[in-house]
Amino acid sequence: MQEACECCCTGKTKKRDDKEFRDLMNRLKRIEGQVRGVEGMLENNAYCTDILTQVSAITSALNSFNKVLLANHMKTCVVDNIKEGNEEVIDELVCTLQKLMK
Repeated sequence: MQEACECCCTGKTKKRDDKEFRDLMNRLKRIEGQVRGVEGMLENNAYCTDILTQVSAITSALNSFNKVLLANHMKTCVVDNIKEGNEEVIDELVCTLQKLMK
């Protein structure tokens, strides 16, 4: 039987370099714009499949955001923690991946 993960909010922080921060923020701003666009479509009685197509694009954009953030996390946080002897970060990563794959 699989145990439930309890690594919800760690309270940890990470200082990102300017390039990573800008890239992630730009992605989120685009996603935010897409969500506002869908809101406008709904308000303007757009056809269902047109809205669904845009929601699918938002889902893809969020998945892409997650891939970039996860790759950065593995290359920095996970590697740094392992080098420092903190192998608990592996359990945290496994839990995170389980959540992403639901």
